Amino acid sequence: MNRIKIVFLDAQTLGEDVSLESVVSLGDYISYPSTSPDKTIERINGADVVITNKVYMGREQIDACPTLKLICVAATGTNNVDTEYAASKGIPVRNAVDYSTESVAQVTFMHILNLVGKGFFFDNYIKNGSYSASGCFTNAVNPFFELKGKTVGIVGLGNIGSRVASIASAFGMDVIYYPTGGKAHSDTWKAETDIDRFLAQSDIVSIHCPLNARTNGLIGYSRLKKMKSGAYIVNMGRGGIVVEEDLVKALNEGIIAGAAADVFTKEPFPTDHPYMKVSGKSPLILTPHIGWASKEARECLIRKIAENIRKGF
Repeated sequence: MNRIKIVFLDAQTLGEDVSLESVVSLGDYISYPSTSPDKTIERINGADVVITNKVYMGREQIDACPTLKLICVAATGTNNVDTEYAASKGIPVRNAVDYSTESVAQVTFMHILNLVGKGFFFDNYIKNGSYSASGCFTNAVNPFFELKGKTVGIVGLGNIGSRVASIASAFGMDVIYYPTGGKAHSDTWKAETDIDRFLAQSDIVSIHCPLNARTNGLIGYSRLKKMKSGAYIVNMGRGGIVVEEDLVKALNEGIIAGAAADVFTKEPFPTDHPYMKVSGKSPLILTPHIGWASKEARECLIRKIAENIRKGF
């Protein structure tokens, strides 16, 4: 392989506990912890390969780098790249498929179990002194339900959604899924193609689809009102799939029992984000887009980036 120039625009997103040597060894490698939009064109100058996790690569950036031969996305989603324009210029865009399935599924159930089991409530009950003052060995005031026999509704039955379905089945749950493309495509799990009926049936809604024209704003206030009052929603897909202001309104009004989100429309979100204004009894659990990021998943991601570069040269 001839020496190629490889530029990684936001390497800090992969953490410092995993080695990038398999990528570094493939060429003249330059990395930046992060890259602001005004720095992108300057930093990709002369690059053969650009690696980006979340830094935007659009028409302007692509045109400014005539040496560019490959864009590697250090993720599964490619919504931060103008893939159509890249293709028109003969520049492949290669993402990393199925590297984080186990990681995302695990974090999904971390949220589901914490919401349904009310772990945050009971932890606080002990730590704020209420348990010690109660005179009772237990607490039956804030009951939780078992997953067995309940219905999990999965939005998007790809690799991750299918794995979540399998785990849910092991808990004894009934599984339905909403195919965002409109057509059923599984012989294992039951499809519900009407989004309102899907939401009305689900005790837990778990979102694992990409953000696109069909899913942007898919679940807003009117559809949250279709859910059971004791139901929960977990967004592990992309922030824009659930209308964030509407979710806060639904939680504050007690329309649903609670929610969790690992993804947001803007990441990181500002301190005045609607999610910081949940004031009702229905809880909202937040994690900073970590679903994909187990150590094993990040190591697999780096291997897949290296493989994608090797395929291109």
